Amino acid sequence: MKFLLIQADGMPDRPIKELGNRTPLEAANTPNLDKLIKLSKMGIVNHIPKGMKSGSDVGNLSILGYNPEKFFTGRSPIEAESIGINLEPNDICYRCNLVTIKNKNGKEIMEDHSAGHIKNTISKQIIEALRENIENDEFKIYEGVSYRHILVWKNGMTEIETTAPHDILDKNIIQYLPSGPGSVRLRDLMRQAKVAIKKLKNEVPELKSSDCSDVWLWGQGKKPKLPKFKSIHKIGGSIISAVDLVKGIGKLAGLNVLEVDGATGYLDTNYKGKVEAAIKSLENDDFCMIHIEAPDETGHEGDYKKKIQAINDLDNKVVGPIIDLMENKYDEYKICVVSDHPTPCELRTHSYEYVPFLIFDSRLNNNNHGKEVFTEKAANESGIVEHSGHELLFSFFQS
Repeated sequence: MKFLLIQADGMPDRPIKELGNRTPLEAANTPNLDKLIKLSKMGIVNHIPKGMKSGSDVGNLSILGYNPEKFFTGRSPIEAESIGINLEPNDICYRCNLVTIKNKNGKEIMEDHSAGHIKNTISKQIIEALRENIENDEFKIYEGVSYRHILVWKNGMTEIETTAPHDILDKNIIQYLPSGPGSVRLRDLMRQAKVAIKKLKNEVPELKSSDCSDVWLWGQGKKPKLPKFKSIHKIGGSIISAVDLVKGIGKLAGLNVLEVDGATGYLDTNYKGKVEAAIKSLENDDFCMIHIEAPDETGHEGDYKKKIQAINDLDNKVVGPIIDLMENKYDEYKICVVSDHPTPCELRTHSYEYVPFLIFDSRLNNNNHGKEVFTEKAANESGIVEHSGHELLFSFFQS
């Protein structure tokens, strides 16, 4: 039996007036998902335990069968694992976003958590400049992908409060700056970075048009430990993503983390390459998770038209080819489609509603719902509810 899981990051949404009170998923053209759902089990699942913040860190741990309440230590240390940073026990690791903050009527407003989805060639120059200006024996900065980078604080303070930049879009940053014992060190570092970025943009003509103005530190934590995926599920496998967070979880879990050229985590990602890598991985492994980030990113942008495009692309460039390739290659296989959390366009950040899932088994007609489409509403009406998201994968692996 082969198992393929499609993680449609942030795909669920809320009804949008401009779409006739439909969600982007309802408005999208998804013939392949709808074909699959007619033969699949469908329901809703919760990947965000009560009291925890809704995010891809918690959500992806849950999707891969790890109880976040037991194993989550912070977002950034997971990403550090992907980059290959060897954290010491007393290191505190922070996500270091390149962001756009603009002064509007005397207020510093978080305009873009991704600095306009900054290109790697530009972010590389900025990170190199930041190393020269802010690194010392205490703070080290590491290059990631696009706007996503890492700061490590040797023997750092552990009681600082931070806020994700995508949670404060269009808001005054003043009340969301790092706070608590030792936080002045981080705020000083952020001010130094702002000066360094401004200086670099003035000196390098090709950077003048860059949207990046600042760094934003958040998602801190210490080095996590996960039991190996195979020891829990008795099955090995691979994971495919453009996002360091997801790659980091894969590495910690002992999964094969497959690199795909042109994978960006946005609308321009290499869908074809991801699908081909996933199918090829199943020649040697029995499980693969393919992670698609674009629905989440377009939700953060608050652009429902782009989110519909992201869902159309997911259906046309991922789900459709996977169905065809699995049908031609394997007699017995299962496909799961699920999301880690909603990212409603109206909020431009994550919310806490349960998300739809489907499980298709090539051996069975598992239709438990009588629905013709895979949407939030249809999933809610199915009557199947999984309250503990980390248990969904166990049921997926059941023969």
